[in-house]
Amino acid sequence: MEDSKILALVDHTLLAPTATWNEISKTCDEAMENGCASACIPPSFIKLAKEKCGDRLTLCTVVGFPLGYSSTEAKTHEIRKVLDEGATEFDTVINIGDARMGNFDAITQELSVLKRAAGDNILKVIIECCYLSEAEKIALCKCVTKSGADFIKTSTGFGTGGATIEDIRLFKAHVGANVKMKAAGGMRTKEDFIAFINEGCLRLGTSAAVKVLSGGGSEGAY
Repeated sequence: MEDSKILALVDHTLLAPTATWNEISKTCDEAMENGCASACIPPSFIKLAKEKCGDRLTLCTVVGFPLGYSSTEAKTHEIRKVLDEGATEFDTVINIGDARMGNFDAITQELSVLKRAAGDNILKVIIECCYLSEAEKIALCKCVTKSGADFIKTSTGFGTGGATIEDIRLFKAHVGANVKMKAAGGMRTKEDFIAFINEGCLRLGTSAAVKVLSGGGSEGAY
């Protein structure tokens, strides 16, 4: 698979809590130079990134990240604020406690509210697979489908584990036809990227792809 085809599916990501504007700006430059699907950056940098990049780059940001247990109202406010500032893709974390307690109707309801706030823009739902049983993952596939969200995503990259092929195959078996898949966390090599794409992922969340595919090795935790 050509490097350019892989990079076109990459959300080039920098979400480290220590990230500075200089580092975020470099991430945006790399995303534009390499034809990435987006730059995924913290919400506090969206306004600056939009001023820098204009319409040359799709800006993705995170909502309720990385723990997911902020209120629906807070998550909705986050989406509306960064939408006004130039973000057009939103990766939100579910309330993992609700999933562990079986409160799947509450999760569906929250995701429906967030999708309405996002409107025609892309909402990706992080279910943080490393904390969940198979039955919980299957139930969450149904929540994401019912809510109208656009993507189901494996991981934040900040949990105890990242994307696995097994989880992507589970998603494929249980999400609705309109739900796409994003793998994130733990991908380090070109072979990793290709394996997830071949399983049907239409986005990869990674900080490593640009460097790996330009021959510089891998770095970063996401």
